Parts: sequence; structure tokens; C-alpha cells
Amino acid sequence: MPHRPHICVFCGSSFGVSPAFRENAARVGAELARRGVGLVYGGGRVGLMGVTADAALAGDGRVVGVIPDPLATREIAHHGLTELHVVPGMHERKALMSQKSIAFLTMPGGVGTYEEFFEILSWAALGIHRKPIGLLNIEGYFDPLLALLEFGAEQGFIRSEFLAPLITSDNPENLIGELLAYIPPPAVPRKIRLDEA
Repeated sequence: MPHRPHICVFCGSSFGVSPAFRENAARVGAELARRGVGLVYGGGRVGLMGVTADAALAGDGRVVGVIPDPLATREIAHHGLTELHVVPGMHERKALMSQKSIAFLTMPGGVGTYEEFFEILSWAALGIHRKPIGLLNIEGYFDPLLALLEFGAEQGFIRSEFLAPLITSDNPENLIGELLAYIPPPAVPRKIRLDEA
């Protein structure tokens, strides 16, 4: 069986206020399954995480969950997945999710989602990976974040090339298509391995 690509999705363990968050999470899962692209995510059965996974599974998609043991033992883990990896902690979770994925897609979420997004963006800036990073900007949820990044660039703290892998859209199908079509720019001379960071 040929290797199928996987996209890592970061999103909330809550549903959020707007029904659009849940609707678009389901569209992400369904579109990944339709394209034959596997989903890698945090392994939960709750909130937008559960919606995305269930939609991918409903479309006969491959879903790989990676969850830290403390969360898995609280019965938050989704036990209907293609694969469920229970790891010791958050660092191991993010490293494994990254290794299994060719791209990252961030949907609305809370502090944990922001933390995952910023870590993967900083890894790109350090040359640890050259994978695209998508923001699904549902109902302008990420407008303040994008303004913050732009302000950081204006103030000389964020180099414009560090934001090159960032792709933003309010349409799940278009965003997934752009992530799959992404061609990274020429590599920067400096590269750091994940185990050195």
C-alpha cells in the first residue's frame, strides 16, 4: 500500500461560541478524507478535535491521534481512531505529530492551540522543518494573531521570511489544497535538528 500523506491539525477541545467553528471543523475532516490525506491530531474525542476526527472517520479517512498519558487516562482519548499513540507528555506529543505530518493546519482553539501553533512556527524559523503552516481563519478568529505577527515584523522582531510558510484562508477546502501544493522556498543555510532545539 503506498504511503499516504498526513496533515497535522491543531484545534480546540471546546466547540467555541459560533456554530461556524464546528461546521468548518467537520469540513476539514471530510476534505482530508475525500483527498485521501490522513489526519494527525491530539487524539481527543471532545470539542473541535472530536468533530474533525469523526468527520474524517465518517469519510473512511485515516486518523492518527497522539495524546499524553495524563489526558488519555481521564477518558478524553478517542478510542475509535485508526491509530492512537499514548505518549508520556506534551513534548513527545508535538514531536511525534510533527514527524508524521507533511503540513500543519491550525483551527480556532485556546491556549494549547496557540502554543502548538507558535512552537511549530518557531521550529520553521529555526530550520527544524520546512513544512507549510495553515491558519483556518473562521469568522476572523485569527485576525488579532495575524495583526500581532505583522506588528512584530514591523518592529523588527520577526523576519518576513519566517512567515513564508504561513498560509491563511477562511475556506477549509482551499486551505488544504494550498497546503498540499506548497513548495518551500530555498533552504536557509542554518538548520537545527529537533533533538538539538
